[in-house]
Amino acid sequence: MKAIIPVAGAGTQLRPLTYTQPKPLIPVAGKPIISFIIDQLAAVGIQDFIFVIGYLGEKIKAYVEQNYPHLNTTFVVQEDRLGSGHAIWTAKAFFEDADEVFIFFGDAIVDVDFNKIIAHPYSCLGVKKVSDPREYGVAECSKTGLVRRVVEKPRIPKSDLALVGFYKIKEVAALVEALNFNIKNNIRSEGEFPLTDSLMRMIMRGAKLHAFPVDNWFNCGKKEVLLETNAILLDREGYASDNLPPFDNSIIIHPVSIGSNCSISDSIVGPHVTIGNNTRIANAIIKDSIIGNYASIKEVILQQSVVGNDTAITGLRHSLNIGDNTEIDFSSP
Repeated sequence: MKAIIPVAGAGTQLRPLTYTQPKPLIPVAGKPIISFIIDQLAAVGIQDFIFVIGYLGEKIKAYVEQNYPHLNTTFVVQEDRLGSGHAIWTAKAFFEDADEVFIFFGDAIVDVDFNKIIAHPYSCLGVKKVSDPREYGVAECSKTGLVRRVVEKPRIPKSDLALVGFYKIKEVAALVEALNFNIKNNIRSEGEFPLTDSLMRMIMRGAKLHAFPVDNWFNCGKKEVLLETNAILLDREGYASDNLPPFDNSIIIHPVSIGSNCSISDSIVGPHVTIGNNTRIANAIIKDSIIGNYASIKEVILQQSVVGNDTAITGLRHSLNIGDNTEIDFSSP
């Protein structure tokens, strides 16, 4: 089995953070999003990975090669971002001979038993019930879980089962045929070639695809979801930092994940804070936030914040002598 990881998107909903940092490398609970995906798939025996890269792809390539040298990795550049189906079609030469493929989009974290998915006799599409399916690809299923129809961002959804971004495909030749057919005939949805259109062609031609519900789905494409995911994972065993070194005149409110070689002084950090490596924090209060590597944070109060790598933030320090019955508001008008 081969894994295909499309990571060519620009992450526009997380700008300006993603102007210089690809979304899959944003840290959540102490590790980049893409590491959750690679670790889960490698744990069930997958060793061959194909990464479809584009925007800032050289950073993803460098990270994977440095941190996963034991895996067999291939990097394919999607020159034109024409949708998820087009991204996978771009890499077809490297997986069309595989017995099975596992497609996992690089901005999602899921809780699911991947061993059960690998052992499932049919192709599987990961799904999760959502309150507003109009923003997602949607699967319409029979009572037995057989997928009858998939549609990308339907205006009037007939199902509340969103596609969460991972797919185990056993009919590899049928997938390649569907991708080729749609692109050769310029069959687009909203100007792009989504994977859902190719999956629908496979269904129409007799492929059996089954919905596989996930326990949890963290779609890390928006700031608020990113921070919520960070907090949820830090609350779990195994993600937060243990045995932290003493920090100068500071209070650490667990759970937090603090990288190596960090300096924290005269500050309160936590709860639910992820801090990268080599970061300097002084005279600050930080909670419910993600801070990148080599950042410098001084004299500020941060909450519900995402701060990128190599960022410097310095606030205002006030010395006050205030009499009775006084109200002072430093907030912006």
